[in-house]
Amino acid sequence: MRKSENWGTRIGVILAVAGSAVGLGNFLRFPGQVAQNGGGAFMIPYFIALLVLGIPLCWAEWTMGRYGGVRGFHSSPGIFSVICKTPKARYLGTIGLLIPLIIYMYYVVIEAWCLGYAISYLDGSLMPENNPGDYKVFFANFKGVNSDGSLLTAEHSWFLGVLFITFGLNFFFLYRGVTKGIEAFCRIAMPIMAVLAIIVLIRVLTLGTPDPTKPDQNVIGGLGAMWNPDFKKLSDPKTWLAASGQIFFSLSVGFGVIINYASYLRKKDDVALSGLTATSMNEFFEVCLGGLITIPAAFIFLGAVATDPNHVGTFDLGFIALPEVFARMPLGQLFGFLWFFMLFIAAITSSLSMLQPVIAFFEEGLGLKRHASAAILGLISMMGAGFVVYFSKGTMALNTMDFWIGTVALFILAFIQAVLYGWILGTEKGEKELHEGSHIRIPHFVQFMLKYVTPVFLIVIFVMFCRDNAVESIASIQDEPVAKMSIMFICMIFGFLLLMVHIAGIRWEKEGRFDHLLEEEDDD
Repeated sequence: MRKSENWGTRIGVILAVAGSAVGLGNFLRFPGQVAQNGGGAFMIPYFIALLVLGIPLCWAEWTMGRYGGVRGFHSSPGIFSVICKTPKARYLGTIGLLIPLIIYMYYVVIEAWCLGYAISYLDGSLMPENNPGDYKVFFANFKGVNSDGSLLTAEHSWFLGVLFITFGLNFFFLYRGVTKGIEAFCRIAMPIMAVLAIIVLIRVLTLGTPDPTKPDQNVIGGLGAMWNPDFKKLSDPKTWLAASGQIFFSLSVGFGVIINYASYLRKKDDVALSGLTATSMNEFFEVCLGGLITIPAAFIFLGAVATDPNHVGTFDLGFIALPEVFARMPLGQLFGFLWFFMLFIAAITSSLSMLQPVIAFFEEGLGLKRHASAAILGLISMMGAGFVVYFSKGTMALNTMDFWIGTVALFILAFIQAVLYGWILGTEKGEKELHEGSHIRIPHFVQFMLKYVTPVFLIVIFVMFCRDNAVESIASIQDEPVAKMSIMFICMIFGFLLLMVHIAGIRWEKEGRFDHLLEEEDDD
């Protein structure tokens, strides 16, 4: 059996887990969700979801990850088998490989958008004197939404170059391993990201009232656009769905990432305080930086239209509204570059985490060395990213993958993990494992929440989600050929991973990797 990797330092693993969580969801998705769902009213279900779903499930994933890691497994199929004490549980773990892999395939494209915009600000092509057109039109052309295959034309050849650079950076750090690659990058990237975000935040909060003819469009009004509640939204189930979904995106809950990262901890490494610290760091980036930069800046220059639900999409605030803001802001070119370069750093810390769970599985499940695992994963993920790039019209492929994997599958995996922790591992054993080497004491009622409240809350939210989205989503698949092909592509990847997990299980059983499970069962 290959010698297991471990994190080099405690701060290293905290920054790596925080880096996996802090990404485009914090700076782009979160402000859009706030604007669309009642401003300050959205923050009420948001913080409820954080307390009921986010923090408890993070602790559960940290605990189960380390539990499986000290027993020699670092991938979801292996860890699930250890917890369930049966090799057959590995098939459930396939979802923990599918989610990060599929999400990476379209996330890396968005990541390239950020780098492309940063470069465009650096050379001045996004400033008004060089780009007098509409930023909405610019972004649409940049994404290639007008026709499939348009991003593969000579006009967009430079974007393909940016995409290859983004791919190259991801796999460079991934190839170097957990300690020398991911941890080393996050130890540098996270402080840089914080500094850049704080610089932009200070500039936004010192804008005052740029246009004296519009006295209501000022910093105070911008903060009010985020925090003043529209309580009518609380009676809308979609607000609660959006808040719960944002917590999943925000904390990487249900991604299969935290459970993998925690598996590289040693038996006496703290998971309780480390998990809480990583979660708190993510919330700081999301609420105190992402929300306070994007919404006030857009409101100050664009007024109420910037936070109008009818005009705000997931990416509109970041890629359309803010370029208009930077165009009117003193030193806008500099702050535009800093903003999008910060987004790129945030994106790459997250995309690295999406690749690691599959790499870990290839290594321990198929016996491949890291460079071979990285090469295979590179080919698969490049094929998926190519699919998203080619079928760019209306971002149909991206949206379909994001809905079925980045939303539906997240709920499913989160529910599976809640049941694994609360009912299979057991809250008594889970609490003991959680406090092994811990520097803080977690209240016992958290275990009650993980066993009863969290699973029920997940079921209720998921049923509401299906009720509000199922008909429309199924209809879109029937009406859109690209949506059908996207589902077929997801099924193909899932089938491939299932086959690999089956082969890995046979290999593990031949090696006697599960023999100790029977001994532990007798001890219990």
